[in-house]
Amino acid sequence: MPDNGPVTSVPAPRLYLGIDTGGTFTDFVLLREGKLISHKVPSTPDAPDRAIWQGIEDMGLVEAASRGHLTIIHGTTVATNAVLEDKGVRTAYITNEGLADLLLIGRQTRRRLYDLTPAPPHRPFAEHPTIEVNCRLSANGQWLTRLSDDDLQRLKQRLAQLDIESVAINLVFSYLDSSEEERIESALSDQYFVSRSSFVLPATGEYERGIATWINAWIGPSIASYMQSIVNAVEPSTIAIMQSSGLTISATQAAARAVNLLLSGPAGGIAAATMLSRQTGHERMLTFDMGGTSTDVSLLNGTPALIARGQISDLPIHVPMTDIHTIGAGGGSVAIVDSGGLLRVGPRSAGAEPGPACYGRGGLEATVTDAHAFLGRLPADRFFGGRLPLDMTANRKAIEHLAEHLAIPAPEVAQGVIDIANEHMVAALKVISIERGFDPQDFVLTSFGGAGGLHVCELAEALAISQIIVPRDAGVLSAVGMLATAPGREMIRTRESLLRDVTDAEINTWFGELENAATSELQRETDDALLFRRGLDLRYAGQTHTLEVPYHGNLDVSAEHFQILHEQRFGHRLERTVELCHLRVNARARQSPIDASQPSSQLGSKTSGEADRTSIYTSVFLDGERHRIPVFSGEETAQFDGQIGPILIADRHTTVLVRPGWSLNCDDFGNLHLRT
Repeated sequence: MPDNGPVTSVPAPRLYLGIDTGGTFTDFVLLREGKLISHKVPSTPDAPDRAIWQGIEDMGLVEAASRGHLTIIHGTTVATNAVLEDKGVRTAYITNEGLADLLLIGRQTRRRLYDLTPAPPHRPFAEHPTIEVNCRLSANGQWLTRLSDDDLQRLKQRLAQLDIESVAINLVFSYLDSSEEERIESALSDQYFVSRSSFVLPATGEYERGIATWINAWIGPSIASYMQSIVNAVEPSTIAIMQSSGLTISATQAAARAVNLLLSGPAGGIAAATMLSRQTGHERMLTFDMGGTSTDVSLLNGTPALIARGQISDLPIHVPMTDIHTIGAGGGSVAIVDSGGLLRVGPRSAGAEPGPACYGRGGLEATVTDAHAFLGRLPADRFFGGRLPLDMTANRKAIEHLAEHLAIPAPEVAQGVIDIANEHMVAALKVISIERGFDPQDFVLTSFGGAGGLHVCELAEALAISQIIVPRDAGVLSAVGMLATAPGREMIRTRESLLRDVTDAEINTWFGELENAATSELQRETDDALLFRRGLDLRYAGQTHTLEVPYHGNLDVSAEHFQILHEQRFGHRLERTVELCHLRVNARARQSPIDASQPSSQLGSKTSGEADRTSIYTSVFLDGERHRIPVFSGEETAQFDGQIGPILIADRHTTVLVRPGWSLNCDDFGNLHLRT
């Protein structure tokens, strides 16, 4: 045989897989050599990792994972569900003497000022033990009493008598000096999962800091177990987790910041919408992500808005998170007749099992998806790309059962279910626009999620919005977002002072310390250069709440920015001294997987479809009347240009209903643009 010289092995290309676990479906988007490939499987809520492995097998990625060639970026609902379902572990709360009831007392604020019989707030920590320790730090950072070695030993003995798995440490003013919290952590970390407030949320507000730390400790072991299971399943490949802030964290570090994962899944959709904003040139977007279980709405005004004061299950969550408003209205939301004889929709969902009645899996209750199917808006043979033909017999039984209870025609009941769901979603969109000081008419409504395209025109009409974008393969856009973000951290430090008493030199020193801390954490997750964005939490002296403004090296500019933002948000500005409360640093790697690969398009580009298309029509109820309208495949994008609704577009992962009066065009990336 001839000698052809040494054989040069070509390294296998790195594959990136974005995974978004929802209540009904788990979505996958694979980035392979600049191309994006999508897939979707039913979720397995009892064991979310089972659906993940099913998707990996379906996409033929088992060998790549076993060889270490796969990087997974995962948005998970495990943390959210653990809080909503009270499925944390037994946790001991350690605080200073005299402050044992701090979490129970809370802020004593009333959510409804004129409600004379308010329901008791949700307090999952009430049945868990609290231990007081003898140490105290003053408000100016001076130690009044410190823990002795005997104190630590007695603490360990006390904890040994309790049936606990986790410990939350929240000492007063620990953001000024964390040394005593660190001593307690060092003494206990070999026996328990330990969270300390000076790591989880080093900021003012003992109550909010305590809640964040307790939740982190409460759900941390569950998150650690879940992370270990998926790490073991895909090793030696790596996995990163989406945080609520829209930045990723390695799975091995995620449990230590479990409270930062509460909006892990929805944050992926905002990351993808931000990429879409750059791609289409539309900086102002209202995003509308409707899945099977819930709907998430947000606002982009150039960049995604981050908030530091969220809430879940009536608990204040004061960690950085994308400004997302979530409601229990999705395609699987169940419609019922209440005791007063009125039709109600949600928040209960049929979930993945049994799902809507039309899925043919034993579901008997009508859902929003069933209402659309009954009205002809979901082609029975094209749903889920033809992989899940609809059971129209079960669908009719579910809707007609509701109609019998209400004594009105079934088509009117189905439309009523959709109208009620629309009202819920319109109210949510107003919360993140009008209540934030923005006019919805100034924004493009961007719809994604499996169920969003069926509602988007009606929502736009209700808000007088004239332009809509439905991204290419909108049904898996949150999974695309997993690939459009990068490793990063949101860091915070409290520095309370009148702004006029602080110099730019001091501010730069403090920011440098925060950036060094972020760099230390991220050097284990990325070799890429880091980008830093600096922000200040400001308020008028005497106020409680703050507004974050950017800092670009000049405090006077930041102060004026605060005045403008305050006037936009609240309608006025005050002649008061401005006060500094916190410094914030957003640190992230320079490139996301999509940035690094520079794909030519998102999940494909504009395609011509069939050369000699045979027209397909279906019968659909619209505005109380039956219409015969054309049905297009999502692959026939070139034929959309200039079309006027009504039109039905049946894609593999979503269906779009273009209502009468809306014109349709498709850009070079396959995104749909609707205008009226």
